[in-house]
Amino acid sequence: MTRDRDARGVIAAWLAYGIWGLFPLYFHALRPAGAEEILAHRIIWTFLLCIIVLLVRSELVLLARQLRGRLALGVGIAAYLIAINWFVYVYAVGTARTNEAALGYFLNPIVTVALGVLVLGERLRRLQWIAVGIGAAAALYLTVAGGGLPWISLVLAGSFGGYGLTKKRLGASLPALHSLSAETVFILPPAVGLVWWLTAQDDSTFTTDAPWHPLLLVSAGVVTAVPLILFAEAARRIPLVTIGLIQFITPVLQLIVSVTLLDEHLEPARWVGFGIVWVALACLTVDSVRAARRRRRPAPDECESLEPVEPV
Repeated sequence: MTRDRDARGVIAAWLAYGIWGLFPLYFHALRPAGAEEILAHRIIWTFLLCIIVLLVRSELVLLARQLRGRLALGVGIAAYLIAINWFVYVYAVGTARTNEAALGYFLNPIVTVALGVLVLGERLRRLQWIAVGIGAAAALYLTVAGGGLPWISLVLAGSFGGYGLTKKRLGASLPALHSLSAETVFILPPAVGLVWWLTAQDDSTFTTDAPWHPLLLVSAGVVTAVPLILFAEAARRIPLVTIGLIQFITPVLQLIVSVTLLDEHLEPARWVGFGIVWVALACLTVDSVRAARRRRRPAPDECESLEPVEPV
């Protein structure tokens, strides 16, 4: 039974990260919509989908009761951090810089570890310190070699790292569907205002190439919600270490898609930068596997209690 549970969790994780890895193709297909219009529609249709599901499950009133005080403030902060992440990511795809987005998600685990030290006061093991140092060296190298700060990569890594940190502070206060619904509530007003403004300025693309382009924009709700629900399912079934190792499929797929399907050019210096980051990720991976093995190893007292007792 446990094996079946773990297998379903692994499949859910692979599907979630696989879908996220293919997002560049979806956002590329949304042209000529700009990043701001795509973000607005993504928020609006995700909100409507979540509300419909909550109504069907009779949980809308429960969510309204949960959003109070410190929890509401934390959810609001998380909402705007993820909105920044979504906007910069769509902007990167729309400006043929998907490889920079992929780098940002490669850097994300390193940024998350660093935030744990700086904000939560967590202690790092030796390999984790080495990984953070190598990651910082990679950012410095890319800044010097590229002639400028890789701001897309850093903003994506920082905003998603901050989002994870905020969710960590909130704890398991809200189920995945409730959390996503609450976050879209906080960022819905500016999204609706933006769509209204684009329409008033005759800059909206919603009616372009009907019905396919409007349908693609409306589908943003499903495209956003499905991988998040799959991720929540995986998080319930398999260890965090396993999820952490599977998550690298997303930036790998993004990099493959950007180079092979979207014809983005990746300069040799950037390949070197990616290589440095991968060394850091290898250190984090080895450290995570070692830590997981130590946690699974029975304590000395447990080992003694499991030894057979000789007959008297």
